[in-house]
Amino acid sequence: MQPSTKRKFGRVDLDVTAFAFGAAPVGNFLREIDDDTSDAMFKRSWDAGVRFYDTAPMYGHGLSELRTGHSLRWKKRDEFVIASKVGRVLHPAKRETINFAPWVNAAPFRIEFDYSYDGTMRSFEDSLQRLGLERIDILFIHDIDVFTRGAEQPEVFKQAMDGCYKALASLREQKLVKAIGVGVNEWQVCHEALKQRDFDCFLLAGRYTLLEQDAIDEFLPLCEERGAAVLVGGGFNSGILATGAKPGAKYNYSPAPAHIMEKVAKIEAVCSEFNVPLAAAALQFVVAHPAIPSFCAGTRTVEQLNQNLAWFSHKIPAEFWATLKKKALLRENAPVPQ
Repeated sequence: MQPSTKRKFGRVDLDVTAFAFGAAPVGNFLREIDDDTSDAMFKRSWDAGVRFYDTAPMYGHGLSELRTGHSLRWKKRDEFVIASKVGRVLHPAKRETINFAPWVNAAPFRIEFDYSYDGTMRSFEDSLQRLGLERIDILFIHDIDVFTRGAEQPEVFKQAMDGCYKALASLREQKLVKAIGVGVNEWQVCHEALKQRDFDCFLLAGRYTLLEQDAIDEFLPLCEERGAAVLVGGGFNSGILATGAKPGAKYNYSPAPAHIMEKVAKIEAVCSEFNVPLAAAALQFVVAHPAIPSFCAGTRTVEQLNQNLAWFSHKIPAEFWATLKKKALLRENAPVPQ
């Protein structure tokens, strides 16, 4: 599949490219990226036919939205799709008073969680201002998962289902956004949200990958039934499916445990047999599921972006997927690229 392949975004009147540009790194995640590098990555993605861009107020305390808007400002607005998020409100503050971690030299705003109706509306309006664009197509409620909120998660989830959802549903009804959803690190949270409210879409980070397919049991079938689209991020499980089972390989942002290293090594052996890059298999596997129209990848350099684009369109023989299933390295019922 080509990165520029257009696919329908679930039940919504939106077409998105199969490859989405993840704008978290341009918020200076972990280390600084200069303005020229950021702009060059947006330009390269556009030249490759990518027309789907995902950002958030959290990313670089607003810096990602500022850079996304800058790089897309003079493009024809109907030619691309923008997704952003709600759940945090930014307040201007002196740089020396802000704890930016894990962002580096981010924008001078302090972040406050806010899942209320009013906070959601303010977040939406502030994002429009930072982007400098007249509309946002997709809004996700951000980080209402256990991974982010810990013991507070049940109460936070309830607040979001009441406050955030009510605001997003109103914005959708007014046609100010086309799709509303939830963006988290756990498919179980997405599943519960879909059971409780009328969501169009989800952003799921790292929980449907070449390593993990538990979402295929309940969550993804319900998405198909409801016509809810899933944008998958973190398809490399934060590193190991790109680097392979090397010393220091990362899984879920931490050193990969032994059983994960062992499974990845077995997948790599099949990759070697068929001359398939591990990362190419990881990227292409995700978008084979009918509920997943697009994969969201974040990069730090033009070179990394070029590599991802090449992996996304690398030809993979059907025998490769059949062998993974035969060796019980992939769920038997997991859809694979045709």
